[in-house]
Amino acid sequence: MPSATTVTERPPAACTPDVPGAGPNLVALLSDVKDELLEEMYRRVAAAGYPELRPSHGCVFRYLEPDGSRLADLAEKSGMTKQAFGEHLANVEALGYIVRVPDPDDGRAKLIVPTPRGREALLLGRAIFAELEREWAEAIGAERVAALRETLEQINVLQRAGGA
Repeated sequence: MPSATTVTERPPAACTPDVPGAGPNLVALLSDVKDELLEEMYRRVAAAGYPELRPSHGCVFRYLEPDGSRLADLAEKSGMTKQAFGEHLANVEALGYIVRVPDPDDGRAKLIVPTPRGREALLLGRAIFAELEREWAEAIGAERVAALRETLEQINVLQRAGGA
C-alpha cells in the first residue's frame, strides 16, 4: 500500500532551477526579493505611525502623484479596471488617506488627492524605498545596486515591448 507522503517529492517546476546548482529560477528569486522588500517597507511604515496601511494599499500609493491623479490614469498605470482600482481607492479613502475632488480641468472627472496624512504616508513610503536602496548599496556596493537597477530597467522595457 503506498504511503500518503512521499519523501522524494520534487518541488513544482517553477521553483526548480534551469541550471543544476544555480538556485531558484530568476522569477521566483525576484518575487521573493519583492515580497521581503514590501514586508520590510510596511514594517517601517507601521513603526512610523501608519499601522493601518497594508500591502494591498500599495497599488494606490505606487501610482498616486503627490498633487493628485485621475482615476482613469491610476487604473491604466496599475493594469486594473477603473472599477477594480476604485475598490482599492475606497479602502484608502475610508482610512482618510485620500479624497476625491472635482478635476479642475475636466468637470466630468474626479481627481484623487492625498490628504495631508496621505501625502505624508506617500512621501514616507518613497523615502523608505530610497533608504532600503542605500542600505543595499552599503551592504553589496553602490555599483552593484546601480547595475541591478539598469538591468531591471532594460528587462522591463523588453517585457513591455513583448520581447523575451
